[in-house]
Amino acid sequence: MDKPQHSAWRRRVHEIVYESDTRAGRLFDIILVGAILLSVLIIMLESVKSIEVNWHMELKIVEWFFTIIFTTEYALRLISVTKPIRYATSFFGVVDLIAILPTWLSIFLPGAQFLLSIRVLRLLRIFRILKLAHYLSQAEILKQALAASQRKITVFLVTVTTIVIIVGSLIYVIEGEAHGFTSIPQSIYWAIVTLTTVGYGDISPKTPLGQTLASLVMIMGYGIIAVPTGIVTAELTQIRHKEVSGQSCPACSLQGHDVDAVHCKHCGAKL
Repeated sequence: MDKPQHSAWRRRVHEIVYESDTRAGRLFDIILVGAILLSVLIIMLESVKSIEVNWHMELKIVEWFFTIIFTTEYALRLISVTKPIRYATSFFGVVDLIAILPTWLSIFLPGAQFLLSIRVLRLLRIFRILKLAHYLSQAEILKQALAASQRKITVFLVTVTTIVIIVGSLIYVIEGEAHGFTSIPQSIYWAIVTLTTVGYGDISPKTPLGQTLASLVMIMGYGIIAVPTGIVTAELTQIRHKEVSGQSCPACSLQGHDVDAVHCKHCGAKL
């Protein structure tokens, strides 16, 4: 096969397995989602003892059938991009690899196939498959807002960590081992559960001073929960809405480009 024909073949494969703008690509993606759902269902059924005993061989055959399909798909994704390493190390590239490895590893490590439930993460592709450009746009905006909020949220988490360490140490001194607070780490666990208003109830203060401290921590928890929400919301209001296309980069497979983009914003390849 000469080079032009080879390039045309790769472009066609890329168009089908990465994009949903064409009828073939859309059909491929819909079939892929169906296969992912069925494969996850098979793994769940295999974990049920009564079903596994009666249908062991059938479940194994179906499991290997899906693994071969996903392995072929993974290979097609690698050979249809000009920079396969970038795809292989991307989020979806890693998920796609993990989705097929457990079955192959189960040949040497019995029980590894139950890790195949990771395949459910591949359903994130449904946003591209159904070509919900509106949702893709919102996802991009949320991503930008979270990135912009990273430093503020880090400071917030450091502050919360400091608070729970201080509160945990105080409640340990106030209550002591007699009331179930046998160590500072366990007391810190109580402080986290109380501050986040989860309240498991497995350990609780018994003294009036300890209960007073717990009440203050609970009230503080309501205010603290609202902080990260406010940080992200503030960033969201500053980000201008941008429409996102469903086109995928032929070199690194990155998605989420602007509708008028000519080159990939990650690797610079022509779209």
